[in-house]
Order: sequence, then structure tokens, then C-alpha cells
Amino acid sequence: MESGAGKHWTEEEVKALLSIWSEKNIRQQLHGTLRNKGIFIYIAKRLQELGVCRDWKQCRAKYKNLKYEFRTVKYAHNSGDATKTMKFFHDLDAILQNEPVTQLTEDENGRCSATERQLNISTTTENTKGVKCQFH
Repeated sequence: MESGAGKHWTEEEVKALLSIWSEKNIRQQLHGTLRNKGIFIYIAKRLQELGVCRDWKQCRAKYKNLKYEFRTVKYAHNSGDATKTMKFFHDLDAILQNEPVTQLTEDENGRCSATERQLNISTTTENTKGVKCQFH
């Protein structure tokens, strides 16, 4: 499978991303985290295990775009415009309605961050299913 920054995400790729994003520990790590590279490295590795070849930057960009589009549609609905729609709206609604509302905790330096150590993950891009991904 070819990978590139401009390659559109297929419906199956988005579904795989949403399935990982919907996991409680992932949602908790993503909620309000400012430094989230480690989380997206982990998500990209999980996607590779499912046969989806995306790097962490592509995963983060898709996450941000989906979240932005969802909030735009949700705002329109709340404003009385039910004509705005998006694919996966109900999936995202289920994921995002469960975001914790508590304040972020800060480390001793006053920063809110997620590290790879906190996630107990590896940054290698090896795929355990034998699928080869090439990132350009």
C-alpha cells in the first residue's frame, strides 16, 4: 500500500483509527494533552498492525481534522441547522461525549504532556503482522 502525505484516508482506514481512538486509555491520553507525539506514534503502530500504513503525523492530522469537522457539524446542529452532516458523526459523538471534564494535571515543570513511557509503548515502526509500510 502506498503512503503519502496527500493520500486520502479510505473509509476502512478511518474506521480503524476510530476504533483505536475509542479505547478509554487512548481517549484519556488525548484529552487536553498538549504534547501528544508519543500517543500518535503508538496509534500509528496499532494501525500498522491492522494493515493501515500511516505515520504519526498523518494520524494526528486526521484526528485534528475529524475533531474539527465534528465540532463544526455539532455546532450547526445545536444552532438549529440539521442539514450539515459528516460521515462518522455518530461514532465521533460517542467518542467525544466521553471526554473527561476534569482539569489537566501538570508535571513538576508545569507542563501537561504524554510521554512514550507513560503510554508504555515503543516507537519502532515494525509491523507484527508482516505488512511493510514505507513513509516518504
